[in-house]
Amino acid sequence: MCGIVGYAGTAGSVETGLPSRAVRVVLEGLRRLEYRGYDSAGLAVLAGKRVHVRKKAGRLANLSALVETEPLPAAAVGIGHTRWATHGAPTDANAHPHLADDDRLAVIHNGIIENYAPLRNRLAMGGHEFLSETDSEVAAALLADNYRSLVGNRTGGDTLAAAMRRTCAELEGSFTILAVHADHPGLIVAARRDSPLVVGLGDGENFLGSDVSGFVDFTRRAVELGQDQVVSLTADDVTITDFRGVPVAGRDFAVDWEAAAATKDGHASFMAKEIHEQPEAVRRTLGGRLGADGAVSLGDLGVTDEVLAGIRKIVIVACGTASYAGQIAKYAIERWCRIPVEVDLAHEFRYRSPLVDGRTLVVAISQSGETMDTLMAVRYAREQGAPVLAICNTVGATIPRESDGVLYTHAGPEVAVASTKAFLTQVTAGLLLALHLAQLRGTGDPTEISAAARELAGMPAKIQTVLAGEARIEALAASMTDATAVLFIGRHVGHPVAMEGALKLKELAYIHAEGFASGELKHGPIALIEAGQAVIVIVPSLTGSPVLHAKMMSTIQEIKARGGRVIALADEGDAATGGWADTVLTIPASAPLLAPLLTAVPLQLFAAALAGAKGLDIDQPRNLAKSVTVE
Repeated sequence: MCGIVGYAGTAGSVETGLPSRAVRVVLEGLRRLEYRGYDSAGLAVLAGKRVHVRKKAGRLANLSALVETEPLPAAAVGIGHTRWATHGAPTDANAHPHLADDDRLAVIHNGIIENYAPLRNRLAMGGHEFLSETDSEVAAALLADNYRSLVGNRTGGDTLAAAMRRTCAELEGSFTILAVHADHPGLIVAARRDSPLVVGLGDGENFLGSDVSGFVDFTRRAVELGQDQVVSLTADDVTITDFRGVPVAGRDFAVDWEAAAATKDGHASFMAKEIHEQPEAVRRTLGGRLGADGAVSLGDLGVTDEVLAGIRKIVIVACGTASYAGQIAKYAIERWCRIPVEVDLAHEFRYRSPLVDGRTLVVAISQSGETMDTLMAVRYAREQGAPVLAICNTVGATIPRESDGVLYTHAGPEVAVASTKAFLTQVTAGLLLALHLAQLRGTGDPTEISAAARELAGMPAKIQTVLAGEARIEALAASMTDATAVLFIGRHVGHPVAMEGALKLKELAYIHAEGFASGELKHGPIALIEAGQAVIVIVPSLTGSPVLHAKMMSTIQEIKARGGRVIALADEGDAATGGWADTVLTIPASAPLLAPLLTAVPLQLFAAALAGAKGLDIDQPRNLAKSVTVE
């Protein structure tokens, strides 16, 4: 959740009045990573054999202002942090970095130290005075304790790394920890367990980041860090060991997007930009995987065709938006492949003792590839002998590394906390997987499957058509700023789209919103319908699903009979819906299983527009973080 940046280089010049490169790099990296945590921010630099710290509660702008009024000295090494609060309120004292060892050691931390309470008690009894409520300061104090115990008994530059390894052996939970010490002015030592950290390789300088956006302005060469590893970073050297001190080799990879991809590029918000990037994002997901004849080729998945041919059950594990993409994939896989599919919330999966084995394919969906709940589900599945396939956007992330295979979505960086293009590309990847399995196993109606594959290739253009109707959606949102609740209903694949639309409205506009299967409305939720109650209805295709369309018309009439206001998403030319709904937003006609790629887009635009009309922060809604790296 928290954003972490580290820089080791040269001091640079302050003659022009600018901060040193270390300060500039760290602040720019934090700006790129602010979507990961924004309750408070801070940084530390090493200069003159001292640790210099600035930190402030609130958004990163508060820290930047503090650095302007209280400049930091020229420095060769710096670490920075944006916090998403877990232990302790967002205050200056709870902000990172935390100091220890007579203020000569500074530590930043992402994750949760589960055994912090007994460690805190032990360290307090040993004389450490805690200044914050955080579990992170416990890690700093423990590292200082271990460092002091080692420094008198060893020489050389690896003392801080050795202390870090000893500290990690005592910590329980998930963590990424970065530390600098005044005794080692050119060095950053970092460790990771179940929490993301990537190394960036420069020329005469090196970087650390929670993800590559933390240093993409400065280098596109990166190194993956594996589970339970410690890295020692200087301007000219990167040394990686495991927690026992055994040297290991990190895997190099190239960052596959430009720094400009993480800018607003003229849009009012990152979310607006990312919504409008969806046609190209879906095109990239399809790229090279879908032939003109409708044949699907997924390349080297890592899970062999032989294994896929023998699968008897599929379990999809994901959280939030990704779980709704998984539910859409369930409909496609079961229809085209005739394989039973379960969709589990990843945080519930391993606690219900699921029945999985070597003939169960577990599909883990995560934009960041670092979602802790999903990672734990992946590990559990592999312990049970099940092959695991990841659907992920982030190359080199933990979930794809720990899975048997991966289907990358190639959506590019998604900065806004509320997911948009990640969702559409996850849906696209799920449809590609369903088509691949159907063609591999020879199941389903070949004519329908071939037609769906060909139509899928044309979906980017249809998404662009939907985006052209943005002005009308914005006007609708502006008329609903006083709404206190909005209901969403759908049938078939429209049901997960309804839940995703409700989630977007909750995330962005802070309005009570619920998504229902429309058939459930009369089994209880219809009690919520009163005069003026807005209900957004995802209408099934009149031509593709005539039976479900007729049932939805009956549901709309039931809502209208009770005074509800119906806002319908319907295919172009659907006159029946127009005769009953108060407002109709049209989308191009499509095969029913492909419709979510279109129906989700107006709901994204609506939620963003309503949040904007209410003056809310669209990119960083309250209490949320982009990547949930704690369980």
